Amino acid sequence: MNLTRKPWVSRLKKHPVMRSDADRLAAALLRPAGPSSDFDLNPDLALPAGRVLRPAAVLVAVQAGRLILTKRASHLLHHPGQIAFAGGKLDAGDASLEACALREAQEEIALPPEAALILGRLPAHETVTGFLVTPILALVGDFTPIAEAGEVDEVFTVPLDHVLNPARYSIEVRLWRGVWRRYYAVPYGPYYIWGATARILRGLSERVQA
Repeated sequence: MNLTRKPWVSRLKKHPVMRSDADRLAAALLRPAGPSSDFDLNPDLALPAGRVLRPAAVLVAVQAGRLILTKRASHLLHHPGQIAFAGGKLDAGDASLEACALREAQEEIALPPEAALILGRLPAHETVTGFLVTPILALVGDFTPIAEAGEVDEVFTVPLDHVLNPARYSIEVRLWRGVWRRYYAVPYGPYYIWGATARILRGLSERVQA
């Protein structure tokens, strides 16, 4: 893996776990990836013709063998209380999807953009709420997470090995708009990781293990 940012070269030399993360994630990005959506496990669901998807980006942030996730505030209109990556919709001022993911991570978990090393993009994921979400895979250095008041209830981490193990995933079912919908879940302790977040991570786990 070719790293051109000198501070990161120094960090990885001092932290073998971070170096291992960098190597295996970079290798995974070189392997073929399939499509990703909330409809993968539900081929019978009819998608609206001519639908227009809104672009968004999330940061899949890996820090020394751990994955950083958030628990959304319980009062939010969309996905209250759910486990999610830091991220959000693409704003007019965002120069790229990477810039969007970094801006949202700075707002939601107080991650300084300079503390992240972008490794690449994962396949864009279509959600049932009409977004086309591009996951941005990144290594993250030391920082103090601070949950954005009113938006994020908690910032926490899970072992990277947990979410990169396909055997940890299950397919579950729930009623959505009067239709039974199947989805991936990869629970960890008290955290129920499911839906788009679990689907994105499942896709990454398959490429790492390939």
